[in-house]
Amino acid sequence: MRMNVSAEPAGADLRPLSARSVVLSLLLGTHPPELPVKDLVRLVEPFGVGGSTLRAALSRMTAAGDLRRTDDAVYGLSERLLARQSRQDEAVRPRTRAWHGDWEMLVVTATGRGPAERADLRTRLAALRLAELREGVWLRPANLARPLPGDLTDTAQSYTARPDRPAHELASALWPLTTWAATARTLLARAAGARLPPDRFTVFAAAVRHLLTDPVLPPDLLPADWPGDELRTAYAHYRAELGEDYRTEPGEPTGHPAD
Repeated sequence: MRMNVSAEPAGADLRPLSARSVVLSLLLGTHPPELPVKDLVRLVEPFGVGGSTLRAALSRMTAAGDLRRTDDAVYGLSERLLARQSRQDEAVRPRTRAWHGDWEMLVVTATGRGPAERADLRTRLAALRLAELREGVWLRPANLARPLPGDLTDTAQSYTARPDRPAHELASALWPLTTWAATARTLLARAAGARLPPDRFTVFAAAVRHLLTDPVLPPDLLPADWPGDELRTAYAHYRAELGEDYRTEPGEPTGHPAD
């Protein structure tokens, strides 16, 4: 049986901050996602990013298609990264509905796809919090209040299913729930112990990456003391500390840590 989430606790890996990751994090958490250069210079300073380093990073990111620049020296996320912002927003505040036992099931029907196309489809289905039961068959409890992208109808057929296998047992087989919970608790402990702004920023960047892999299952299918909501709450408190509006606290950075 295949799983679409790694059993390794990679979500707890704390990646070092770069100018690019700091800039993306600030913009991912800003609505609308754009900031003037003068504000970016001020906001990245607490993370040890100087003005010349920042400007070089902005130039590279614009050339790479990560950012767009307006005539008045304002930088914003590209269309591609706007989709990433939406995913991160949803990871922190997933929309759910009451679950009555139904499961979403997608069966991949397209044939003749190359390796890159197959990999892209798998990534998209995993991002929708679906898990692969077997080759080409993806499912999850129907408790998410979100439509499936319309263009998936070209490659897959969607169904409503009631598996014969007990739901709790099936969920445990599809997702490495014990490992996910252990990683979340590690991140919570590291966040509680982090004091310096760069350290806290790095911990919560890892938290966002981990929340993106949360299956968001109905409570009845989760192990006892599931830490998903606790991790979301800790991140929400972190955002509140920084201030939702970067303009109200000069010198204090705000934003989504980049995944």
